[in-house]
Amino acid sequence: MKKFTILFLLLSLASFAQVTTVPFPALATGPVTLNFNKAGTPLATYTGTIYAHIGVTVNGEPWQNVKGTWGVDSSQPAMTLVSGTTYKLEITPDLYTYFGVPTSSTITQICVVFRAAGTSGQPQSVNYFSNVGAFQVTLSAPAANSTTILNANGNLTVTASNTGGPASYSLSSNGVTLNTNASTSNYSFTHTGITANQNYTLVVTQGTNVITRNFYVMVNPGTLTEAMPTAWEDGINYIAADPTQAVLVLDAPNKDFVYVAGSFNGYQPSTQHAMKKDPATGKFWLRLTNLTANAVNTYQYWVVDQTPIANSPVLVKTADPFSTLVLNGADANYPSGQEREVTVLQTAQPAYNWQVTNFTKPAKEDLVIYEVLVRDFDAGMSYQSLIDKIDYFKNLKVNAIELMPVMEYEGDESWGYNTSFHMAADKFYGTQNKLKEFIDLCHQNGIAIIMDVALNHAFGSNPMNRMWMTDPDGDGWGSPSTENPYFNTMGMHSYNVGSDFNHQQPRTKNYVRRVLKHWIEEFNIDGFRWDLTKGFTQNCPNSDACTNGYQQDRVDVLKEYVDYTWNLDPTHYAIFEHLGQDNEEREWANYRINEGKGIMMWGIMNSQYNELSMGYASNINRVGHSSRGFTGKRLVGYAESHDEERLMYKNLQFGNSLSASHNVKNLNTALLRMSAITAMLIPVPGPKMIWHFGELGMDDSIYTCNNGVVNLPGGTDGDCKLDTKPQPQWAENWMGVIQRKKLY
Repeated sequence: MKKFTILFLLLSLASFAQVTTVPFPALATGPVTLNFNKAGTPLATYTGTIYAHIGVTVNGEPWQNVKGTWGVDSSQPAMTLVSGTTYKLEITPDLYTYFGVPTSSTITQICVVFRAAGTSGQPQSVNYFSNVGAFQVTLSAPAANSTTILNANGNLTVTASNTGGPASYSLSSNGVTLNTNASTSNYSFTHTGITANQNYTLVVTQGTNVITRNFYVMVNPGTLTEAMPTAWEDGINYIAADPTQAVLVLDAPNKDFVYVAGSFNGYQPSTQHAMKKDPATGKFWLRLTNLTANAVNTYQYWVVDQTPIANSPVLVKTADPFSTLVLNGADANYPSGQEREVTVLQTAQPAYNWQVTNFTKPAKEDLVIYEVLVRDFDAGMSYQSLIDKIDYFKNLKVNAIELMPVMEYEGDESWGYNTSFHMAADKFYGTQNKLKEFIDLCHQNGIAIIMDVALNHAFGSNPMNRMWMTDPDGDGWGSPSTENPYFNTMGMHSYNVGSDFNHQQPRTKNYVRRVLKHWIEEFNIDGFRWDLTKGFTQNCPNSDACTNGYQQDRVDVLKEYVDYTWNLDPTHYAIFEHLGQDNEEREWANYRINEGKGIMMWGIMNSQYNELSMGYASNINRVGHSSRGFTGKRLVGYAESHDEERLMYKNLQFGNSLSASHNVKNLNTALLRMSAITAMLIPVPGPKMIWHFGELGMDDSIYTCNNGVVNLPGGTDGDCKLDTKPQPQWAENWMGVIQRKKLY
């Protein structure tokens, strides 16, 4: 199931001049012209094609029957330029037909986001909602889809009005009708003496038209202080002796109370599922009982701060920060009206049957690492695809595979560095057991597995970000607040993306250690490639010079983390993508080298080897570890990685063509030079790395879009660096092309 995450405030289209409809209001039974004025929006200076990610609200559920797929331009309607900054979309012959909605259903809104072409980092509008139909309902109090916090025995007044004359109102909560009014256009009712959480539905009917509004009440359960009888860990604690129980623990300082909502209570928790607070640690905890052994349950925390700091939410609904499997959207299968990610809980899970339990890793200095992005390895985009290609890896004679991040990240088709749940394997590529099967199979064939980890930051849906965030527009997304015990309120280095972890905070350190332990012990991961280690400092906001200089705090904390992995597994690989000054990298490379350890450093040599491959003079001296003052062979030299332009692309575009008999812009000549590059890279003593399909002379630019067009940086429409790539190596059977096979 594809995941589409809406990141912007929900806005009523009718109140904004950027968007209008003809007729107004739109009618579901006839044609509609949707007009968009990009002036004053994030698309104001964009000059390319504007696409509409568009759907409708059907029977009260927004974003139904969406046209096409986000980011797939050919599947979504393009806006037509009218003049200046105004665009239009003709919806014909009527909304029911255009969106494929049965006429027995009721359409009450058009839902639309206007976006630029492509998928990665392109400008897009906020979400607009345009009313449909002459009959409209305004819920004045409380707000639609809102949650009101009340003390026990509190009251809630509901007021609403409608257009088009009298209508019938029916208010129910938790499935029980509370009040009805058969004929009014101004409705009011007060629900008194509320002692339990309420899930309200207001149904308003006028003739054959029905509009539904939902809202909620959460009752403060009061202080439930009780000591944890055992020092349980944060997250899920399974009780081996009793698979009908599990204990949940949440560390949530500055929060007043927490409910656990899940499949075991229909996502309508009562005080039975209000978490207790341990007086010694301040952590919230709850023992779940009467679970069915091996049954799949889902849950989320409803975290409440009744007096939040400015611009922070009262209520946050979030999955467990220590989730090992996360579901959202249609995957979550929760009741209508629920939202956000949920954690999977399953007692008595059968353990994976590892075939190799005593894998001997290749020596660090002998590593030939093959870097893989699962998404772009082949059209299957799955662990199974890698399993099916085990002979390809074996014949290539690599002895390690480095997986670009496979931890739960935002969206589906991504590089994976936008991680949100570091202990969960992203389900887009397959199941956890399928990932284990791939690791196990590699170990059976003498191939180590290195995992790329992005632990300097996390992205928006991360629970530790959302529980302590500033969210002034109330859309459920935000940046870390000053209360956040994990993240800085701003990036403390010049390369920051997402929310920046503060690695001097004890809670952050504990989280990182839990993540490392999980992947080493549960998945038998042989090593970590640490992404952007420059980001582990607290000293360098907005300063390139500082970020790129020696920083003692990150040297110390990264040694601490690596020591922890070596305590778990003495032969574990540690690889840093630092790309910094020699003095800092040298300290890591030489760290505990006398014990046979030492941290391996990424050694980028892209431009130097590319000059050679294009037929020009170059100095490749720094591919050797001694050139950087490393005592041992701890430099992972490489000519290509996921982050640089393909050598072959530049060979064909810019290669030396002075000699007609050796024109590097000729494909066969360019491939021949790549063979020479391999011979000048791999034999150099020390670990080396290959970026997937460099071994076949991949000549598609790194900026190739998913439709095969190359979109280089520098334009107003961005580039396609992060796009899903075409698969010419399989589609064109490159293994059957002699010149490419020789390179392999």
